[in-house]
Amino acid sequence: MTQITPELLLKAYAFGVFPMAKSRDEEEVYWVQPKERGVIPLDKFHIPKSLRKLLRKEVFEIRTDTAFTEVMLGCAESGPGREDTWINEQIIDLFSSLFDAGLAHSVEAWIDDQLVGGLYGLAMGSVFFGESMFTRHDNASKVTLCHLIAILKKGGYRLLDTQFITDHLTQFGAVEMPHKDYMQELGDALSHLGRFGPPLPYSDIERLLFSQSSTQTS
Repeated sequence: MTQITPELLLKAYAFGVFPMAKSRDEEEVYWVQPKERGVIPLDKFHIPKSLRKLLRKEVFEIRTDTAFTEVMLGCAESGPGREDTWINEQIIDLFSSLFDAGLAHSVEAWIDDQLVGGLYGLAMGSVFFGESMFTRHDNASKVTLCHLIAILKKGGYRLLDTQFITDHLTQFGAVEMPHKDYMQELGDALSHLGRFGPPLPYSDIERLLFSQSSTQTS
């Protein structure tokens, strides 16, 4: 079995390459370098009106980095429309090591001390490589994504990499970027330092996100 160290993984991400497994139970991983890279431009993040209303209600308690492994395991679960995932034990172990080193982070949605959704990713320079998200409650993952965007904007991040785009992500403004353009953006963002911080209060969410969404249609 090919063994990947955390150090090798960091070098791979810096060159625009990331690992995936063919299935949850697969031992091997393979390297991926898409010709078209999914990104969410931080200055063009779009929040549908219905989601803005939900954010104002503060249904979820948002936490960061308090249940990283649990979030990864949630992302690795099968579910409706997702019979299997690309997150295997080797990837879980690698990102757990990066979390221990302060480089990987999770944003979590909680209700009554129950984890109901979240996302995780890798932070390098001023890039956040979003890996995966999951939800066990309506809109939980969408809310954590909004909080992630606010944290990244507050922390001076320049690039949010989503690897690929999906219908779920395009509603928030995700686009595909040619590999050459992506590598230029990646190099610039890696040369700056972002700070991944704690969840922000609603007033900051409104200031950082709603003002740029107010002129967009849902």
